[in-house]
Amino acid sequence: MWDHIREMNGITLRLIDSLPSDQLDAHPIPNMRTAKELVVHVYDIVIKSLAEGLASGTIQADESAEKAIAAGLKSKQELLDWATRCWKDADRAIAMVSDAHLAANVKTPWSAEGMKGSHVMGAIYDELVHHRGQLYVYARAFGVEPPFLWDFAHNAPEYQPEPAAAGAPAAAV
Repeated sequence: MWDHIREMNGITLRLIDSLPSDQLDAHPIPNMRTAKELVVHVYDIVIKSLAEGLASGTIQADESAEKAIAAGLKSKQELLDWATRCWKDADRAIAMVSDAHLAANVKTPWSAEGMKGSHVMGAIYDELVHHRGQLYVYARAFGVEPPFLWDFAHNAPEYQPEPAAAGAPAAAV
């Protein structure tokens, strides 16, 4: 699942790069986050905090810092660099995750009961899909033709699909 999320991340970074720099702080849809705030939410909470929480057993997600983080990112390149750093932090955390982590209960700030580690991984996937969809809508609202949703082959090399192992069944798209 993380490999597929990695591929989706490559397209998401390309999507962010396609957004007009002068529109990152705009509200293309009233009463919703700006494009920059949405990117901060995706990479700080959805990707980094959930991945690190899965690895540590406790999710430390604080959405109250999102506006300040977004305000501190002054250019599209700063936003992309910041998102890439968050991705790398999450990728390092996921590299430490074992089957025991996935079976264990993870403490969360939004539920006294916490949630099973495998459900945290599912939440990362679901939330990335959901918020990436919002970014696609923003791109269209800004008059941008976004990258094709499944165009993994044009991702940077580190986000392209891994070659299939010899004898392994082909992955379904």
